[in-house]
Order: sequence, then C-alpha cells, then structure tokens
Amino acid sequence: MYPLGKLANEEQVESESNLTPLSSDCTPHNAKSDRHLEEFISNLLKYGVLLASAIVFLGGILYLIRHGTEPADYRFFQGTPSEFCSPEGVLKAVFSGSRRGLIQLGLLILIATPIARVIFSFLVFLRQRDFTYIIVTLCVLMALIYSMIGAYV
Repeated sequence: MYPLGKLANEEQVESESNLTPLSSDCTPHNAKSDRHLEEFISNLLKYGVLLASAIVFLGGILYLIRHGTEPADYRFFQGTPSEFCSPEGVLKAVFSGSRRGLIQLGLLILIATPIARVIFSFLVFLRQRDFTYIIVTLCVLMALIYSMIGAYV
C-alpha cells in the first residue's frame, strides 16, 4: 500500500503492467495473437460483404442501364437459366459479359464469406489443438457444405 498522496515508483507500475494474462487452465495465453485473429476474422466478414455488395450493385446498375427501359416480364422470375446453377456457369457468364452473371457472382461471394470464416476458424482451432471447438466448427462446416450440395446429391 502507498501512503495517501504518493504513487508507486515507475519500476513497480511497469512490472505489474507486464503480467501475462492466464487462461482458465493456468497456461500462458497470448492475447496479442488472439486480437489479431479476431481482427482478421472481422475484416474477412466486413470486406467480404462489402466486396459482394459492390459487385451486386455494379451488376445491378449495368443491368438497369441495358434493360431498365424494357417492360417488366414477370415470367422472368419463374425459372433460373442453367448457366447460373453452378459457380463455373456463373464465372463463364461473368467473363462473357453477362450483367446477371455479375449479380450472381456477388451473391456467390456473399454466400462464400461466412463459409470462409468457418473454414478459417476450423484451421485456427486445429492449430491451437482445441478439440471441443474443432468438433463444433467441423459440424457447422459439414452442415454448410451439405446445405450447398445436398440438392445435387
């Protein structure tokens, strides 16, 4: 304890501030690397959504420039062309200059963003050998993969 009006000397304050936080199992915990991982995951989600939104927005503008004056044909929404039923078809449509293909590419990136986050989290937990989170993340990843390819099986 320090008397009223007196502060601890600089050495004591510095030594107390350099303590390493401990996790619940009393092993040293690297808070700096955890912060970097959280920032990376946050940026992955943020920039993935921003990129997808920008691509959809650009595709929508280009689509409206070309087809904005045409009368609405509601039969248009009743079927999906076969070229948009696979990622390869969407990429071929984008490279051929299709505006709808560009919109579909943005939607694919929007769907792929959280999947990439789950894959990255799985790799991080695998590296940390955190088996509880490995199993949970693997279950989530399998559910996501099944939901994407389940219609084709």
